[in-house]
Amino acid sequence: MTDAIDGVLGWRGRFSGAVRVGRGSTIAWRRIRRVAGNDLSVGEGSIVHADINFEETGGRIQIGSRTFIGRSNLVCYRSLTIGDDVIMSWGITIVDHDSHGIDWMDRRNDVREWAAGRKNWDKIAHAPVVISDRAWIGFNVSILKGVSIGTGAVIGACSVVTRDVPPYSLAVGNPARVIRLLGQPSDENREP
Repeated sequence: MTDAIDGVLGWRGRFSGAVRVGRGSTIAWRRIRRVAGNDLSVGEGSIVHADINFEETGGRIQIGSRTFIGRSNLVCYRSLTIGDDVIMSWGITIVDHDSHGIDWMDRRNDVREWAAGRKNWDKIAHAPVVISDRAWIGFNVSILKGVSIGTGAVIGACSVVTRDVPPYSLAVGNPARVIRLLGQPSDENREP
């Protein structure tokens, strides 16, 4: 159960200023980690069941209006943006960084540093992730750093998205590839 409506003011108070939730939205407050010094905003009428993890201070996660995110993982070092009217199933992982340096010498002390409550981000690649309006992301999808998913795009279940997906296209696989272009709705058929 989400805590946005059930009166658990203690959770909200802990996040005051760092989290803004629009009217009619629900969010799993207990699943938000390390929000101090970061920025999380959710538009109106959205439902967010995801685990939300900020890796360091200075991160920003923006979730639009009328967006649904099932039980998934959003992992942010600097920037994740999810648009309006997006549907995201369960088991999805979105991450805007590589977590570790590619070279062994750059990651050899990672576990010792974590044990001491530190992480050195100097040699870790990161880039913003953007999921545009009206996209649909299937279950168990992984979306990696630097990816932009276009308006109205669909990502098939269990895909690994490593590069941009154009608007109104269907992408599937590991790595995800566009297999079909979808019809773009005409203005008179669009819902507001």
